[in-house]
Amino acid sequence: MSDQTYVPPKVWQWDSENGGAFAKINRPIAGPTHDKELPVGKQPIQLYSLATPNGVKVTIMLEELLAVGEQGAQYDAFFIDINEGDQFSSGFVAINPNSKIPAMMDRSGKEPIRLFESGSMLLYLAEKFQRFIPQDHKRTECLNWLFWQMGSAPFLGGGFGHFYAYAPEKLEYPINRYAMEVKRQLDVLNRHLEEHDYMVGDEYTIADMAIWPWYGGLVINNQYNAAEFLDVASYTHVVRWARQIAERPAVQRGCRVNRTWGEPEDQLRERHDDRDFIRQVTDRRRR
Repeated sequence: MSDQTYVPPKVWQWDSENGGAFAKINRPIAGPTHDKELPVGKQPIQLYSLATPNGVKVTIMLEELLAVGEQGAQYDAFFIDINEGDQFSSGFVAINPNSKIPAMMDRSGKEPIRLFESGSMLLYLAEKFQRFIPQDHKRTECLNWLFWQMGSAPFLGGGFGHFYAYAPEKLEYPINRYAMEVKRQLDVLNRHLEEHDYMVGDEYTIADMAIWPWYGGLVINNQYNAAEFLDVASYTHVVRWARQIAERPAVQRGCRVNRTWGEPEDQLRERHDDRDFIRQVTDRRRR
């Protein structure tokens, strides 16, 4: 433990220069910082996002819908640069008052419908197209795990991920506290997946799409460079499930959308129709 004990002030003050990653883009107030309208493409669905785990949930769902022939799920995916504060524009805040990616507009009907929160988007799309959500008693089980993810991921990302990978200094107590919780969550998943192919038995659903970008990323992509620290290989059933989903072509496409880091073949800054994936490969070969 540290020899220095932090004494909270009587009234907390915001320090935007605290040295942590993303310190300059997080703030304790809501609302827009600047006026800027969002672009609107030609597709029924407009997505404003970034390929973080929360953003990837939705692009995976849209690509899975297109893969089963739901052309009403065609979408424009516009890149939101959170490091530049795009999420605080007036146009973005009008869709998502919480200023977090992703934000989505369904413009297929008479009146546009705004959506924010990735779990809400998954449920909306599943109900709109009647895909990837059970229509029998398993529906409730699907929703159980969908909302489990929404409540659990902040411990993984904002908790463990922040203090282990992004905080300006390594602090024993928060790292230990959140590592313990993340390992408990992995054990929850491992015990469940020991007896089930997917989160809802043998049926691939929005519950898998919600959970996989976070916990799949942790166990097979070494998210936060923490695979060894958390001994993720010991959660064998989670690893099996994660690899199984990673092999799906729609998942692979969804992970590329709004991504601007990593290998060039894994990136697609914006997506406006199916041909963008082909154009990307063609352009790379020409170079």
